[in-house]
Amino acid sequence: MSIDLNLDGTYLPSFYESFTHLNYNFKKKFVLIGSAHNLREIRIKEKQKVKEIFLSSLFKDNRNLLGLNKFNLLSNYTRKDVIALGGISKENIKVLNLTKSIGFAGISYFNKKKGP
Repeated sequence: MSIDLNLDGTYLPSFYESFTHLNYNFKKKFVLIGSAHNLREIRIKEKQKVKEIFLSSLFKDNRNLLGLNKFNLLSNYTRKDVIALGGISKENIKVLNLTKSIGFAGISYFNKKKGP
């Protein structure tokens, strides 16, 4: 669908394990990004030829919680650029300096409601 819509890239979620997209001809600057929660998923994203991997969850307490140490350990297993995801707030954003992530993403960080 990204090709039909002439988009600049597409996102491959962690549960997407297909390689059929590699059969398509993408425009020169088309970017594939993907997400992963563990080493197995990182390896799949590498084989899918993503440029960047959203690695989660750094802080958010859910079933995919990595924490700082496991996040850094997993980051060291790939040469792809890693983007931190999950539970990032103004209170803990400075901790990102202790990771090799090139940036962060998050809905709640940017979606703070003001007022009641």
